[in-house]
Amino acid sequence: MNTTPPLDGLLLRAGCAADALPLSVLAMQVFLDTYCKEGINASIARHVLETYTEASYAQALADPQQRLVVAERQGLLLGFGQVTLNTPQALVPAGTQAELLRLYVQEPFTGAKLGTALLAEAERAAAQAGSTVLWLTPWVHNQRARAFYARRGYTDHGLTHFIIDGQAHENRVLAKELQAR
Repeated sequence: MNTTPPLDGLLLRAGCAADALPLSVLAMQVFLDTYCKEGINASIARHVLETYTEASYAQALADPQQRLVVAERQGLLLGFGQVTLNTPQALVPAGTQAELLRLYVQEPFTGAKLGTALLAEAERAAAQAGSTVLWLTPWVHNQRARAFYARRGYTDHGLTHFIIDGQAHENRVLAKELQAR
């Protein structure tokens, strides 16, 4: 039985300045739901409070090198994709590279094709800005995300590390060559 709420009335749109606060809270929620299944320590708490601020999203929304697409229904944000243009990564195919910095969907809406729709919009935005390769670095233990991207044509190009408070967390570098749009 599928308990995912229907996505009637879903709107995918470019993020705007008014989204900064809801994006910051949504990002905190998804990050904690994904990476803190066994609890929260001071390092993680500090990272979340310093990274996912309203100011950081306001800055990203104003940055011409960033593309944020949000999924909204009835005025409520359900997820978002964040792309940073012109971000080189040595492990991925050559070209004009962009990073999919985040693709976050609230847990109740996973399995409803929301992530697929957001990813397609992120790829479109990157390609329209001239990117030929989109890459990302999911956590090695996030099997659901890694399988999601593999099903959508992303290939594994190697290991990288995400550092929080001096502690290295293994991530994989995934990439996909984009079609010109």
